[in-house]
Amino acid sequence: MKQSVIKNLEKMMEFPKEGVFSKVLVKTDISNHTLMCLAKGSNISEHTSTREAAVTVLKGEGIFILNGKKIKMKPGVFIFMPKNAPHSLSAKSDLAILLSLSGKE
Repeated sequence: MKQSVIKNLEKMMEFPKEGVFSKVLVKTDISNHTLMCLAKGSNISEHTSTREAAVTVLKGEGIFILNGKKIKMKPGVFIFMPKNAPHSLSAKSDLAILLSLSGKE
């Protein structure tokens, strides 16, 4: 069994000059929780995942495209994706998200 984990995500945020900074917070047999910080103007091109995923926007703004639908990203927005759903995102400003993957790989 995994031990409890407590993290201050705001203090952990690091925004690179370009690209993406990511830090795995917790990884178990059935879940993976990662803090991702994207520099303003960064993009993650369309891809899919073999696991269910949830994105929670912590800071900043951007555009998330899920199955062709544009979603405005701003703090407090929660996005759930079934496995194999095509998605991409772009950061309009420095953007921090919590990415949670669940299910067996």
